[in-house]
Amino acid sequence: MTLFHRFRRRPGPPVRDAGPPPSPNGASSFHFWWDVAEPLAWVAVDLEVSVPPGMDSLAFFALQASFWSADRREGGAHAGLQQHPDYPGGRAANWGGYDRDGALLPGSDSELPSALDNPNTRDFHWETESRYRLTIGPRLVRPDGPAWPARIRDRDAEREITIRELFCPGDRLRDPVVWAELFGDCDAPGATARWTRPRAAALDGRLLPVVGGRVSYQTYEAGGCSNTDVSVREGAVVQQSNCDRRTPHQAFLAWEDEDTAREDNGSGK
Repeated sequence: MTLFHRFRRRPGPPVRDAGPPPSPNGASSFHFWWDVAEPLAWVAVDLEVSVPPGMDSLAFFALQASFWSADRREGGAHAGLQQHPDYPGGRAANWGGYDRDGALLPGSDSELPSALDNPNTRDFHWETESRYRLTIGPRLVRPDGPAWPARIRDRDAEREITIRELFCPGDRLRDPVVWAELFGDCDAPGATARWTRPRAAALDGRLLPVVGGRVSYQTYEAGGCSNTDVSVREGAVVQQSNCDRRTPHQAFLAWEDEDTAREDNGSGK
């Protein structure tokens, strides 16, 4: 064996840090799954896009939860803010999801207009470095079945908007997660989203502690970028793109939110 072979560096994991993600939808996503095992009535969190994506393409920052009955998953949906080039000012809000068979969930009309007449994606001009409270639930009982609202509260302007209601069976939420999904090149100027003040309420109304969560990334094999990162800094879950990845896939991070001890009312505000 030659000296070169003896000391040759072993190949590392594959890297994708430039060009478009080759995933089926052309996006790369990364997630923080809350460590809350008990069935939930509602979940809420503050979102601040402190550095917007430096690209003229779709980007989505969302709070997601699954709708469950006692013994099975009925569907799931995501509520959040979008950078969307086809909406006024390139900004929008979305509340949409799928049933357990993968079909789009129906829902109510929205008080917000939609430039593309999309029932899920609505005109909403959010501002960089402003905080927006996203809330999913609690379930509403309508004559034709359960309805799940999602709301956005502008914490600086003190106004709250119900995006719309989604119609899906179930009486509880599970699997809350916050995520970022970016449709630009892996080497596009990086974006930063900060998540703070997580809240989760049990079915009996008790506020449950959110003490941490699990990080996941869209894998290289699934077309994900390898230069995204999820971390916890100063009480915030921070999601970044076009940066060094410091937190590995499936790592558990403590989420020591400074405001955890402060109780919200039952609406998650």
